[in-house]
Amino acid sequence: MRDGEFFGLLGPNGAGKTTTIGILTTRVLATSGTAIVGGANVTTQPVQVRQRIGVVPQRPNPDRGLNVLENLLFHAAYFGISSTVATARAHQLLDQLGIAEKASAKVDEMSGGQQQRLMIARALIHEPRVIFLDEPTVGLDPQTRLSLWDILRSLHAEGRTIVMTTHYMEEADKLCDRVAIVDQGELLELDTPEALKARAPGGTLVEVTLSRDANGVLSDVRTLDGVLRAEAKGRVLPVYSARGGRIVSPVIQAAEERGATVTNINLTEPSLETLFVSRTGRKLD
Repeated sequence: MRDGEFFGLLGPNGAGKTTTIGILTTRVLATSGTAIVGGANVTTQPVQVRQRIGVVPQRPNPDRGLNVLENLLFHAAYFGISSTVATARAHQLLDQLGIAEKASAKVDEMSGGQQQRLMIARALIHEPRVIFLDEPTVGLDPQTRLSLWDILRSLHAEGRTIVMTTHYMEEADKLCDRVAIVDQGELLELDTPEALKARAPGGTLVEVTLSRDANGVLSDVRTLDGVLRAEAKGRVLPVYSARGGRIVSPVIQAAEERGATVTNINLTEPSLETLFVSRTGRKLD
């Protein structure tokens, strides 16, 4: 990962994502290799690493005997932050994360999404250089997940380095500057989401709906430059193209030359999931 980068570790359960985060945050001792985080070696300089990182766990684990503000102040004390400075930072973070009204509330009075925001505030209270998030949106409803995405985008916009594990394809695609796809402890791919999708096999799917049975134009479409595969399903003509949406015009022309009218067109771009399936032979569950 690079300074200021939003880096994603994408893979199914058991792929090794949480173990990797555990090593980088000094919670798991590496059996071999070297890892440097914030300029410090995770094996030989674990204290320095912990001072430079903030960690948001997969499941919220606040002290339920304390209220929201007390949770932040207690955590700040571990880093030697004075009560005055910590209180000011805590209120600023709670306001930034949209839970300022919960400062005096007990943790059990908060929703799952609010507790996850508290975990982010806790991770930021000592102003770390790198933030680690281990599947931060697991178990959240779609609306809460999107809200958390906005928060992570704003933190990244401030110049923070963020490392996030996830098994949600869309999450990695929408948020990350670069993505590493891992499975069974092995690094399969590492690049930007756009570059990874460009390497996905099968090309762009262009589904063309015709006014008549698609078999009548199938043979002509299959000869078009850039068509990887085409088939007929009633009036629907699925065409897999290496030319992306540029294949649409030739397909329409071929259909019209056979007396068919195009009534609908739908494009599906190559996805991270397409690439993942091609590399692992299984879907991401």
